[in-house]
Amino acid sequence: MTALDTFVQFLRANPLLLLFLVAAIGYPLGRLRVGGASLGVAAVLFVGLAFGALDPDLKLPDVVYNLGLVLFVYTLGLSSGSVFFGSMRRQGLKSNLLVLGMLVFAGGLAAAAKLLFNLKATMAAGMFAGSLTNTPALAGVIEHVRASAPAALMEQMTAEPVIAYSLTYPMGVLGMLLVIYILQRVWKIDYRAELEQAREFGVAQEPLQNITLRVQSDQDVTVAGLVSRHGWDVIFSRLKHAGQMRLVSGQDLLTAGDLLSVVGRRDELERVAAVLGQPQDDHLEFDVSVYDKRRIFISNPAMAGRKLRDLRLGERYGAIVSRVRRGDLEILPHGDTVLALGDQVRVLAPHDQLGQVATFFGDSYRAVSEIDVLAFGLGAALGLLVGMIPIPLPGGMTLRLGIAGGTLLVALVLGALGRTGPIIWEMPYSANLTLRQVGLVFFLAGIGTRAGYAFFSTLRQGDGWLVLAAGAGLTCIIAAATLWVGHKWMRIPMGVMVGVLAGLQTQPAVLGFGLEQSGNDLPNIGYATVYPIAMIGKILLAQVLLILFL
Repeated sequence: MTALDTFVQFLRANPLLLLFLVAAIGYPLGRLRVGGASLGVAAVLFVGLAFGALDPDLKLPDVVYNLGLVLFVYTLGLSSGSVFFGSMRRQGLKSNLLVLGMLVFAGGLAAAAKLLFNLKATMAAGMFAGSLTNTPALAGVIEHVRASAPAALMEQMTAEPVIAYSLTYPMGVLGMLLVIYILQRVWKIDYRAELEQAREFGVAQEPLQNITLRVQSDQDVTVAGLVSRHGWDVIFSRLKHAGQMRLVSGQDLLTAGDLLSVVGRRDELERVAAVLGQPQDDHLEFDVSVYDKRRIFISNPAMAGRKLRDLRLGERYGAIVSRVRRGDLEILPHGDTVLALGDQVRVLAPHDQLGQVATFFGDSYRAVSEIDVLAFGLGAALGLLVGMIPIPLPGGMTLRLGIAGGTLLVALVLGALGRTGPIIWEMPYSANLTLRQVGLVFFLAGIGTRAGYAFFSTLRQGDGWLVLAAGAGLTCIIAAATLWVGHKWMRIPMGVMVGVLAGLQTQPAVLGFGLEQSGNDLPNIGYATVYPIAMIGKILLAQVLLILFL
């Protein structure tokens, strides 16, 4: 027995060691940059393929892959729920129609490849599922084959879609990454500049700024009236009138010579200055013996899911919130702004009230690093149950959303709700990101080790290269067509389109790559917007291919 055989046997007997070895090698490899780009966390998949190719039994248990999928999809859905439903009132409808059209186009390409290369229907369906990297679609194909195939051919026919899937899945990931990498350079995409277009997608487009204005003339309406009249998206924080400093109230009347501190984004601040007066070089500072400002963590569970206006901070403490920071994103607060655990709020308040405000919000960093295991367990369990529900379709087919589809749908709804009575469905931002990253690594390591041996062994067979080439062609054509139609024709920002493409592919690895390339949250918006439609559409279309050709 060679040293390699001994090593493989040792890893087979210790799957947890295999998991963490794949993760430990793949994650740093993904951070290496070649030509300005890196694979990111997707490198874990390819390291898993390399390990899996060593031996057919060298693969992680199903529970690792499934656990990773649940963790990733559930945390993503929770953080994207409100954005997903909000986007359906903005750009989401267009994005979902685009994805549905592209999925039908992909089904047509798979059917054409079946006829052109004389592939078996089971191989074509497996190629469709693998090229679009959708395991639930493969599960639907296998379930349909088991219900319709003759007993004598059952084993062979159920193996064929798995082989085609294993062959095309890696290129289903790599092909998407290559197309994104090439087109973003051909089109000279500036992801930072794209944030200027991001407001309609629910993402802040530039950092908040603070300026001090000297009011040039008496105003005939209150501050609230001015905001309503001009539609300004700013916060008026401090006012110096007749030598006295105070926090701004909506009922204040501005007079010539007043100094006014305004928080907002550059374009909005310019609009305010055009009406009220020119910016001053010196900022309006507090008299700290009277007023002070402080960043406070939202860690009190009673605050989660509450609107700012419902907290009545002005009445209780004479305080206002001038900024909300969620992760790396700064949000300009309004009365309708909904707080989440882990948010940081900048509070302006009388000096002797600031401590009480901090107690009111919680202000505990430790608390925002923890999760409510009861809410997490209930939500994830509900998602798994929804995924098991059989949905009857015409022609005797039965659709199940599966682990990913059911969990995502439930998480999106719970994320939009925020809380139900005493149960807070949302989790702190930092805890959400940590679980999401762990889930993604587990998912990629699991699917990589399980597909590795079939991938390389089938390549050594005569038909393997044909299926691989057809699948790679399908992946690249769909990727290029989706990005061209969405970005060039529909004028959707490339950052959003990368997420839409990852959602069409229902592929966390593509999303991870897109997030690293863009350096902002736009891909998350596109991904969460189209993922549910893409998941259901691929499950249905994969089985339609079987019905047409079996």
